[in-house]
Amino acid sequence: MELLFEPMFRVPFVTGLLLAAVLPQLGLLLRVRNEWLAALGFAHLAGAGGTLGSLLGAPVLLSALALAGLGVLLRGMLRMRGNDFYALMVLAGWSLMVLATSLSHHAHGLGQTLIDGQIYFTGRTHLLASAVFALVLLPLLPRLNRWLLHLRLFPWQDQANGRPVALRVLCFNLLLAAGVALAAMVMGVMATFALLFIPAWVAFGIAPGWRGACGWASALGVAAYLAAFVAALLADLPFGPVLVALLVLSILLRGLPLPRPVTR
Repeated sequence: MELLFEPMFRVPFVTGLLLAAVLPQLGLLLRVRNEWLAALGFAHLAGAGGTLGSLLGAPVLLSALALAGLGVLLRGMLRMRGNDFYALMVLAGWSLMVLATSLSHHAHGLGQTLIDGQIYFTGRTHLLASAVFALVLLPLLPRLNRWLLHLRLFPWQDQANGRPVALRVLCFNLLLAAGVALAAMVMGVMATFALLFIPAWVAFGIAPGWRGACGWASALGVAAYLAAFVAALLADLPFGPVLVALLVLSILLRGLPLPRPVTR
């Protein structure tokens, strides 16, 4: 248990905690838009960007953010909607990541870290980036929630009022790409996808309303993260698979007879 209080683990712990609290909120918005595969697509592009940056001697985090942002711009240029484009992002990102790791020993080590999700190697740069991302996202969440819910339920009203729908979607996708790319560098590709996909899916099945879903999603993300961080550290296991396993187990909550508010 003394390992939990070592100074070297404080920065990784706080970094992952920030992301575990805010990323499930983006997962809810992706589920509203029926674009949940975006999380996996951007995570793979970020992984590819990180390994390519390592191969070329460029900053890994900036390379991951740049390639994820490029994916957003390509989506806008091609005007593709739904999960089809994100499936292509998964395939392209996976291909680039594997090819890059085969060309350099250092890139290979980074690629393995992205797969295992070894959060304990993150540093102050990741912590600062995560704090900035959380500070930017949290004030925007109420407005994002209202606008995306309105766009989903009443899309014709935004078009009739001449609102810049495409620009708003672009801004949301850039914010999403930044968060996913950052999380992929911190806790791994599949752990990032699980953190966006599973808490939102469980929350939609058990929450009585949108506000309840927001609370449930973040609570599940933080609880799974805390348990995974401690379990992986004490048992000397890779963090990513432990987090994914705990999040998968959380789907059992959908079958519990949780109380619902009485409607009249």
